[in-house]
Amino acid sequence: MSNSPNEIDNLEHLFSRLPGLGPRSARRIVLHLLKKKDTLMPSLASSLTVAMKSIVSCSLCGNIDIINPCSICTDIKRDNKVICVVEGVTDLWALQKVSSFRGLFHVLGGVLSALDGIGPADLRIEPLIRRINDNKISEIIIALPVTVDGQTTAHYLKEEISKLNIAVTQLSHGVPVGGELDYLDDGTISAAINSRRAF
Repeated sequence: MSNSPNEIDNLEHLFSRLPGLGPRSARRIVLHLLKKKDTLMPSLASSLTVAMKSIVSCSLCGNIDIINPCSICTDIKRDNKVICVVEGVTDLWALQKVSSFRGLFHVLGGVLSALDGIGPADLRIEPLIRRINDNKISEIIIALPVTVDGQTTAHYLKEEISKLNIAVTQLSHGVPVGGELDYLDDGTISAAINSRRAF
C-alpha cells in the first residue's frame, strides 16, 4: 500500500476506530468488502445512510430507535412504575433480550469516574430524577457494572433516590465482579434480574 492516503487507507482507518477492532482486523474487513464490493458494499452503504437519517436517541430513556419516544417507552404492556438504570444502550439491549424484565429503562450514558473527570452533571441523572417525580415510579433497579466506578455511581444514585421515598434495588451479585452486562449469558442476566435485592 502506498504511503500517501487513499480510499483504502481511509476505510481501514475508519474501521479501526470501531470498538474491538484494531488495524489488522480493520484491514481484513476492508479486503473482504473489496472482494465483494459489487454485492456487499452497495447494501452496506445504503444501510448506513438510512441508519444515519432515521435512528434517534429516545428523549425519555436514552435508548436508540427509529421513533422518539422509543418502542420500549411507548409499549403499554410494560410496567411503567419500575425503571431499570443501566450504564449504556448495550446493557439495555442485553437485559431486553432475555425478556425477564418488563419495566422501563434509563440509560445514564456512563458512570462516575474521578480519573476521567466524569461527574454527576455529565450523566443523565437529572432526567432520571424528573422521570421518577413526574411518573410516580415505585421502584428503581440499579443495574450498573460491578466495578469501582459502577458501584460508586450506584451508591451516589441510591443517596439521591432515597430522598424520594421509593424502593431502590440492585441486580443480584450473580453478576460477576468486574463483569459487564453486554458480555453475560442470558441465564446469568435472567437469574440476576429475578433475584434482585434491596440496596
